[in-house]
This record gives sequence, structure tokens and C-alpha cells, in this order.
Amino acid sequence: MSSSYSPYIFDEFFASGKEEAISPFLTKQSRKWGKNLSLKAAIVSAFFLLLSFLSTFWAPTLSPIFLILVYFLSGTPALIATLEDLRNLEINIDVLMTLAALLSVLIGSSHEGALLLVLFEISGAMEKTVTVKTKSALQTLHKLSPKTAFIVDEEGKVFEKSVKDIPIGAKILVKAGEIVPLDGKILEGSTYVNLVHLTGESTPIPKKAGDEIQAGANNIDGSLLIKVERSNKDSTLSRIIELITKANDSKPKLQRWLDKFGKTYASTIILLTFCFAISLPFLFSIPFLGTEGGIYRALTFLVAASPCALILATPTAYLSAISSCAKKGLIIKGGIILDAVNSCKIIAFDKTGTLTTGKLQVEEFQAFYLDKPICNEKVAISIAAGLERNAHHPIADAINLYASLQDISPYPLKNFKAIPGSGLEGLIELEGEEFQVYIGQPTYVFSKLTEAHWEKNKSKINAIEKIHCLLLIKNTLFVFSFSDEIRKEAFQTLKDLKKKCNLSLVMLTGDHSQNARKVAAELQLDNYFFNLQPQDKLEKIAEISSTHGLAMVGDGMNDAPALARATVGISMGKIGSATAIEASDIVVLQDDLSLLPWIFEKAKMTSRIVKENLFLALGVICLATTPAVLGFVPLWLAVVLHEGGTVLVGLNSLRLLKQK
Repeated sequence: MSSSYSPYIFDEFFASGKEEAISPFLTKQSRKWGKNLSLKAAIVSAFFLLLSFLSTFWAPTLSPIFLILVYFLSGTPALIATLEDLRNLEINIDVLMTLAALLSVLIGSSHEGALLLVLFEISGAMEKTVTVKTKSALQTLHKLSPKTAFIVDEEGKVFEKSVKDIPIGAKILVKAGEIVPLDGKILEGSTYVNLVHLTGESTPIPKKAGDEIQAGANNIDGSLLIKVERSNKDSTLSRIIELITKANDSKPKLQRWLDKFGKTYASTIILLTFCFAISLPFLFSIPFLGTEGGIYRALTFLVAASPCALILATPTAYLSAISSCAKKGLIIKGGIILDAVNSCKIIAFDKTGTLTTGKLQVEEFQAFYLDKPICNEKVAISIAAGLERNAHHPIADAINLYASLQDISPYPLKNFKAIPGSGLEGLIELEGEEFQVYIGQPTYVFSKLTEAHWEKNKSKINAIEKIHCLLLIKNTLFVFSFSDEIRKEAFQTLKDLKKKCNLSLVMLTGDHSQNARKVAAELQLDNYFFNLQPQDKLEKIAEISSTHGLAMVGDGMNDAPALARATVGISMGKIGSATAIEASDIVVLQDDLSLLPWIFEKAKMTSRIVKENLFLALGVICLATTPAVLGFVPLWLAVVLHEGGTVLVGLNSLRLLKQK
């Protein structure tokens, strides 16, 4: 067995910034203690603070000892963080809180300074917990991602190797209960797999030899031999992790503004604090020191005005929403996308493969006799099936299914020939006569007509509508017309988008007018456009989105330009092309259209919670700062209001983790 991992040296791990609880230099018991260390330290500090306060009544000499322990446990981490920030010339919340605690000691309010440190530490630990929860989807995927796999060499020997070093074409063994480490094709074995963490689909899916299988799939009950088809960096699981990581790092406009605002705000508050400390004794005829002094009031103002809750208001909300979407099988490429979704008034759909299944079915079959008929429709269907059973494309599948449903066997033929992109031909014997038959594109079949037939039946030929596929048997033209099967979930989904989300529904398709009209009528769309090439779709999307926010839903490579141009591009991850997925802003991993109303409602809820958070954070600041300057709010109450507001904002954001 070989391993690609080299152990950390201590300095490397310390510099990595990773959580202490996973340090390889700790024992198992120590790692257990290291988990949530900051929260545990804050709770112990709170206990010592309580002892210090109580001991002032029955053992005054012990009170300072307990207080020193509080400042050591909660003050040391805050002081280290502050010194690091000051060294980088950054003025932020850590600097404000440490300054407030230090000034509290200097003016004789040590217990209130200790309370500030303890609550700040507890608040910080809870913020960390909130952030971990909001990134839980990413954490789960990282846990899902195996670091090694079992390679099977040419001699059948099995050995372990890092997934990063496994090349395309290698054979890997995945036992029951293990996670599939890389994308590939099953060579041997059969099983059921669970893709719930990748697609949101909890129903086990059967897999057998010859099937494709994704990295991250949970192999439930069978042993599989898999041929690797994508490297680790290109695997489905790695791509999803990369998308979620980019989404978490992509900040909405409001959050970016608040990040910039925070530094200026913190510097301004510190400046105002010093101004108040100096000016208040002269303005109100109060002393500089003491609980009624100018420095005490300025310090209370400093705590009340600190923007912890304000800075936390947006990132926790967006991260919670992104995590919730990921658990549903929706990859959102950043919180900024949720803002864009909320601005959309129109949603446009590609037809084939998005609103429809993409599987063709014969809608109509009719004959156009150019002369005396040589066969009936049943024989014609048999001949068509005889030709198409040799082909592999959606039209061939539809004709063969149409024949089998009517219990019609394929007609025997000779000299079969396929003309790529045009059609098929073959030689048949009918009523003692041999002749060629043709099926395929209208231009190809029309080219096989005799000049006499063409001239004699020009008006009849031109009257043929909905031509998808023509069959020519000597002097008779048979016309197959096809239609897509509409997805079952499309009806309710579009109804919800219109009524619950108040969106206008539009369809863009390259299909002809009659098929487009039929689908639009069945789904009760507000508008539809047909016979569109990729550039036409792009132009139409650009035209509509110039006046209204527009979401575009598609799956194919030809939809990619329109997806990129739309206010929000939404692609189908299961059947969608890689180009469409790359161009889109949201990926629906399981191709479940019913999730579309959910994402629009989630975007609205996110916007509402962000506004609630900002209102709460600004409310605490506005209500506490002026009374603090006037001496109506004591330092301990300012501390409680400040930290309480921060915790409430974090908990409010966690409401977005709900899946309903």
C-alpha cells in the first residue's frame, strides 16, 4: 500500500489556519477537547466572572484573582487578534472591543470590561458556529470526497493510491458502503447508489455494468469495478465543491459595500469616542473619570456603536441560503445571484429537454398519394420500422416505438444505406416487385421524386405541413409528424411560477410553429418564439432583459449564449451540456423543474431576512448610542445590547437553512 501524503511539520500546521481540533499533533482525547475551544473558554470565563462578582460580597480579596482569570482566558485571544490587526494597519471590530475592555480597566470598571470580553468571546464562538452551519453542504461534500481509492492493476492486484494521482483509464474497486471516488464507467458488478448529497434525490438508483457513475455516489450494496473517465480535478464531485466554494466567496453588492464601510466606520467611532471623552466633561459639567464621567460615557458609546451585528447581517444570511439550496440539489454561484433572482419579472424556457422530456413520439402519420397507391399505411409503417431499426437517433426510436405499439414488425429489406444528416434507404420486395424506399429529411426525400411526380403534385407537396420526416415508397409519400412529451412536473411548476412568484412565462425554441404553439397552449404560457437559432435566442434574451429582469432556463450547448446573457441563467445539471452549466448562474443537479418556484421564494426570503437583520442591527445602534452619550445607558447594558443583537442576527439568518 502506498500513500501520497507527507505528514505536516508543526510550523506548517500552525500556519495553515486550520482548526486546532484536527491537529495531527494532538491525541484523540485532546482533539475532543479542542473542538469548540473558544466557546468552552468563554463559558469558563463567564463562570469565573460570576465568581468574581459574587466574591465582592463575601470574599473581596478573591474577586481580583477570578477577574484576572477572566481577562487571561477571554482577553488574551482578543489582544493577540488586535495586535495582528494593528500590525496590518486594520481598524475593525476586534480593535474596538479590545480598546473598550482596556479603557474599562483604566477607569475602574473592570467587571464591565470583563463582561464585554466574555460576551464578545461567546458571540464570536456563536458566529463561528453559524458560519459552519451555513457552510454545512460544502463540509458534507468535503467529507464525502474520498482521499484515496483502491487500484486494480493488470495482474489483478489491489493497492491504495491517492485519487489525485489516479490517471484516466485506471481501474478502481469500490466496495459496498464506500463512496465512489472518481467519475467512471462500471465494468463489473451491479448495485444501488444514493446521490442525495449530489442531486438532492434520496431514492436509490440502480447501476449495472456499462452505466456511468459519478464521484460522490454512495455505493449501497454491491462491489463495483470502475474504469476512471475523469481525473480528480474534473470529477462531478470536485466541480460541485468548486461551484459551492465560488458561491460562498462571491459576495453580494450590499455585503461588499458593508465590508468597505466597516473599516471607515470603525475608525470614525474610535475618533468620536476620543472626542466625547474629552468634550463631554466640559459640555455637561461632569468629571473625566468614574461611572458618571466623560470617559465612561464615551466608552459606553464605543460599545453601543460597534457594528458587529451590522457586519454579520448579510454574509450569514446569504451563506445560509446557498447552503440550503445546495442540500436541495441547486448550486447557486454566489449570493449575488440570489439578488438577481429576486429582480426577475420574466422567466424564459427552452422547450426541448427543459419543458419537454426531449423524447420524441409520433403524433400523426398520414399518406399523400402521388399516383395509384402501392401499399396501405400498415405496410408503410412496417417499411419505416425496417429502415429505422438500423439507426440510432430520437426519430428512429419514435418510429420503432410507434410500430411496436401497433404490433407491427419491421419489414425485411436489402442493401441498407445511411446518408449521414439526410436519411436512410434500402431495397424491398413488394407484390413481386423490387424497388428502393427512402426515409429522412424532406429535401433528401424530395430529391428522389421523379420529375413527373414533382410537376404533377407540386401544390400537394407544398401543402404538407409539420414535416419532420418523410417516407417515399415508389409513388406514395408518407409523412411522420412528431411532438415532445411535456414533463409531468412542468404543468404545476409553471402554474406556481405564475401565481406564487408573479412571473411572466416565455418559451424560446428552435422548433417549428405548430409544435411550439401546441406546447405553449398546453402550458398556458404568456408568450412563445419559434424557429430560433442560438443567435436568435441570444438576441431575444438581450431584447427582453434590457427592460426587465429575466431568468433563462435551458439545457443544451445552443442555450449557453442566452444563459450567459440573461439576468439569471439556470441550467439542467443532469441532461445539460457542460457548456450550458458553465454559462449558467444556477445549476439544477437533478433536472427537477419543481425546484424553480422554491428558489424564487428562497431568494425573496433571503432579501427579507437581510432587511430584518439590517433593521435589527441599526436599531440597536441608534437606540443605544445617544442614550449612552447622555448617561442613560450603563456600560454593562450597552455590552448586553451589542452582543445580544449580534447573536439575534446570526440566529435569524439560520432560518434560511430550512428546506421548506
